[in-house]
This record gives sequence, structure tokens and C-alpha cells, in this order.
Amino acid sequence: MDASDHIDGQARDGLIRQLVDWAQAKPRTYGEAMEAWPSTCPALTIWEDALAARLIEVRGVPGAGTRGSEVRVTDAGRAWLSAAR
Repeated sequence: MDASDHIDGQARDGLIRQLVDWAQAKPRTYGEAMEAWPSTCPALTIWEDALAARLIEVRGVPGAGTRGSEVRVTDAGRAWLSAAR
């Protein structure tokens, strides 16, 4: 795979914005996030990029297991969304 296989920064940021908007729209579980935003392509790491940038976070819910953990938009994620509009 070479650099031409990767999406450009603007497209990547747009997809990250879609993910953060999606997570902010209503409470989401980790299971829902993995169904909607799977990371099957090594060149398209939107979920991982949003986590690494600390725009979203996953918080455990006692007794809910991993798939029942909560996906939340962080304060940094909300600020990033506001600045992007």
C-alpha cells in the first residue's frame, strides 16, 4: 500500500467529524459504534484517530461488558466540533 491509497486530510477530518457528531447525537454503546464505524481498512482508521485525538472516549458500564460500554464525546471533541462549524 502506498500513500495514494490513503484518503486526504480534509476527507479524513470530515469522516471524523461525522463520527463525533454521530456519537454526540444520542447515547451510544461501544457495540453500536463498532457496527457503525468498523475499522477493517488499515488506511481508514477514523475510530482510532478520534480516540487518539481524545475527541471521543469509551467508558465502562458495570455489568454491561465491553459492547455495552458507553461512547462519549469529550470536552475536546465538543470544542473541536464547534470550531469546525
